[in-house]
Amino acid sequence: MKMRKKSDLPSKHCVTCGLPFAWRKKWEKVWESVKYCSERCQRNRIATNKAVN
Repeated sequence: MKMRKKSDLPSKHCVTCGLPFAWRKKWEKVWESVKYCSERCQRNRIATNKAVN
């Protein structure tokens, strides 16, 4: 398997913090549904939604 440069990998912007993040091997099968750059951003998004409702 050939190594790829990080700049060659697909990237997205985090829904919570807005920062860009790159594809990771652990997200290979679920990349289309990944919205957050980290678990911390995911937890903060959930807390924000509960406070609004």
